[in-house]
Amino acid sequence: MQLKLSEHSSGEIYHLLTQTIVPRPIAWVLTKNSNSDETYNLAPFSFFNALTSAPPTLVVSIGKKPSGESKDTRANLGEGEHCVVHIPQVTQMQEVSDSAATLDYGDSELERLNLSLESFEGFPLPRIKESPIAFGCKVAKVIEWGETPQALILLEIEQAFVDDNYVGEDDKGRLKIDAKNLNPLARLGANEYASLGDVLSLARPK
Repeated sequence: MQLKLSEHSSGEIYHLLTQTIVPRPIAWVLTKNSNSDETYNLAPFSFFNALTSAPPTLVVSIGKKPSGESKDTRANLGEGEHCVVHIPQVTQMQEVSDSAATLDYGDSELERLNLSLESFEGFPLPRIKESPIAFGCKVAKVIEWGETPQALILLEIEQAFVDDNYVGEDDKGRLKIDAKNLNPLARLGANEYASLGDVLSLARPK
């Protein structure tokens, strides 16, 4: 099968991409609602990845709500604003899915989920206590892309947290994360998710 994408709708292309660019990591993004000092928004995004290590930067792509309005995460993330990007585990699949529900702005997903917040040392926002990996980020740049448009948000990492239970060292004394035990949740197409599965090791050519 060969497809000329200019002959297909954006919805058809979306379903093609989400089922072929797999597996995708999930950014579980916590932001502070602008209409309150006490409520936070939490939402998952799988159009997400690391962009560069110098400066340490993540990129998240955020579309619109079905109504055409900006998603709450996007509304909370102007340039210079902060967020916390968590990497969820397979055991949190239900919570991740539930946090994707469309709520009225200011209604917090955290109040509906069995999740708690704790202080993120050196960072202005808290992090999810149950998440083993968290990145405290500041919005470096927002790029509006496409006709809809989609917001490409560049997030510079200021603080990182990794649960000690998953941290070790390699033979060169560098940080090594136990990916197998971490078992991060990954996104496939439609309603499908994936676990890590087998971890393969292969030395780079010299």
